[in-house]
Amino acid sequence: MSDITNLMENEVFRAFASYATIILSKMMFMSTATAFYRLTRKVFANPEDCASFGKGENAKKFLRTDDRVERVRRAHLNDLENIVPFLGIGLLYSLSGPDPFTAILHFRIFVGARIYHTISYLLPLPQPNRALSFFAGFGVTLSMAYSLLRNRLYL
Repeated sequence: MSDITNLMENEVFRAFASYATIILSKMMFMSTATAFYRLTRKVFANPEDCASFGKGENAKKFLRTDDRVERVRRAHLNDLENIVPFLGIGLLYSLSGPDPFTAILHFRIFVGARIYHTISYLLPLPQPNRALSFFAGFGVTLSMAYSLLRNRLYL
């Protein structure tokens, strides 16, 4: 138990845990946003999901795609593709003894970039807003990976 207590006294790990919680909560919000849009627009991907709106041929009209639902779904998929690598690399990075200022800056930029990416995807804002936010977050993850490989891991 003392090892966990010591870990929570590590400023960088605490910051990582805080920002990871924020970004995971945002990602969870995206799944509820997808469900919200599906229900309010009566757009479903599976026949069993339509059962409460109709039977037989009547239910089939709800098996369709909708631009708004697809936009939210793609934003959520993009989160999955980018947040999972950040969590793995960020955890290793936070445990590698980085400079606290640099590490916290990495975490803040990533979380800010992902939140802005979602906003620019859902509104939608004109490009290059979404692309810049994507590359900012991706760059943070690459920077942490490079730091790990160069300074702490064996190659």
